[in-house]
Amino acid sequence: MVILLIGDSHMVHEGGLIDLLPPALTADGAKVYAYGACGTTPTDYLTPKTTDCGISSRVGTGPVQRAKGTGQPVWDARELIAKTKPNLVIVVMGDTLGAYKSADFPKAWVWDQVTSLTGELKSASLSCDWIGPPWGTNNPAFGKTEGRVTELSGYLAQIVGPCRYVDSTAFAAPGAWKSIDGQHLDAAGYKAWAAALRTAIEQKAAAPAAAAPAKPAGSDEPW
Repeated sequence: MVILLIGDSHMVHEGGLIDLLPPALTADGAKVYAYGACGTTPTDYLTPKTTDCGISSRVGTGPVQRAKGTGQPVWDARELIAKTKPNLVIVVMGDTLGAYKSADFPKAWVWDQVTSLTGELKSASLSCDWIGPPWGTNNPAFGKTEGRVTELSGYLAQIVGPCRYVDSTAFAAPGAWKSIDGQHLDAAGYKAWAAALRTAIEQKAAAPAAAAPAKPAGSDEPW
């Protein structure tokens, strides 16, 4: 099993998923290629993009390679797929789709973001899992609230097909995993999340693939 793991800042920060999840999946027999770019949304992995808050990469249980500073290039998902030839793609992207500082949840934008990437994965006939956001802490600086996380997670579950959705909010009660800033977890939280993801990914691998969602005809507002 070759796994390509891509994501946002949860896959960048020290002590985060890029430090914990690849070794766990490797221990289960997989070859894991992991890439994270801070602040990214799905289409950032499909069009030329840079980030000013850091990128990280890792091959298997090798050391994490981190680059900080402005203008760091985001990887192209198509190039990563061609290079690594994965059997499974895992996408860790939820919080960057939450529009937490916006009063309204932008469904149409989220739909476009998600289906742009899932369309590429489907065209490549790749199995995929989509990791949803965990609970955080209500924090005015980021605007992440339990209500918006519930709305975001529920919507992602509807639209990420043919990827299988991994609902991170089902792993722990709100507030059970502590956050350092409202969005990113502390060390104990990331360890608990990574352990839960390892089990969920194994279970999803044994389940039938999800069906791709159909956008309602005659409507600009998906779902």
